[in-house]
Amino acid sequence: MYDLIIIGGGPAGLSAGLYGARARMKTLIIEKEMAGGQMNKTLDVENYPGIPDGHTGMQLAMRMEDQAKSFGAEIKHETVESVDLKSQPKKVKTDQGEYQAACVIITTGANPRKLNVPGEEEFASRGVSYCATCDGAFYEGADVFVIGGGDAAVEEANFLTKFAHKVYLVHRRDQLRAAKSLQEKIFNNDKVEVLWDSVLKEIKGEGTAQEVLIENVKTKEVKSFRSSTDSKGVGVFIYVGYTPLTDFLAGQLDLANGYIPTDDKMQTQIPGVYAAGDIRYEGFKQVVTAVGEGATAAMVAEKYIDNLES
Repeated sequence: MYDLIIIGGGPAGLSAGLYGARARMKTLIIEKEMAGGQMNKTLDVENYPGIPDGHTGMQLAMRMEDQAKSFGAEIKHETVESVDLKSQPKKVKTDQGEYQAACVIITTGANPRKLNVPGEEEFASRGVSYCATCDGAFYEGADVFVIGGGDAAVEEANFLTKFAHKVYLVHRRDQLRAAKSLQEKIFNNDKVEVLWDSVLKEIKGEGTAQEVLIENVKTKEVKSFRSSTDSKGVGVFIYVGYTPLTDFLAGQLDLANGYIPTDDKMQTQIPGVYAAGDIRYEGFKQVVTAVGEGATAAMVAEKYIDNLES
């Protein structure tokens, strides 16, 4: 029997584990893969306070994991299959057993949707990214391609103009889905060219991405684009949505487009159940915000347990 079970070992889960264990709660973090989540796929983390020289995402994850363990948090690498959040204690069933706790924090995150085009996996973190805020600065003076036409794609395309030599916004339709205010910024920015009725066909290169093939869906013409600056490769930022990892919650919580709604204290509709990080319906997908949300959830959980015991 645990005081607190955290499902997911990304930055939100590790932060929640640190705060939970440090508060003398018996704390278990369940993560099916390596601790760190999406952070492990980030080559350099330069925008996390206190590490101006940067760490790889994996290095930062390892430090967070060690810190959580140093306070007594237990980590098990198992796959959560189902939960019973409406009972007390709450039950979490994995592929290796069943665990019980007074509180549960869900930090399973969301995976970027992939296009599954040739070169996407090969050049992940070496030209292909799903986070302009995380990786945009690495493409100073390069040509970048943003794939998508919604708010996120258009907003990040505009953000990337701070660094890139030129930004190509690739959209499969003849008009954008983004908010009009965002579209106006793009259309008024000389560094952005919109490639209408187009899709990413392939990414090529040696070591890093150096060439992209773009297909016009109407004419079927395929064009090759290489960086206009000899010393730079190309950057490809893919924004075609995220898939929240909530399959194991079937029938337990009311979800919003697959995400978990919470209040500003990370509380869900069920007392003693919290969510933090990318799995939340609202919020920024950044390591620093995930860490803050995880800490908040753990501190609120501590007060919930204190009230149960009083």
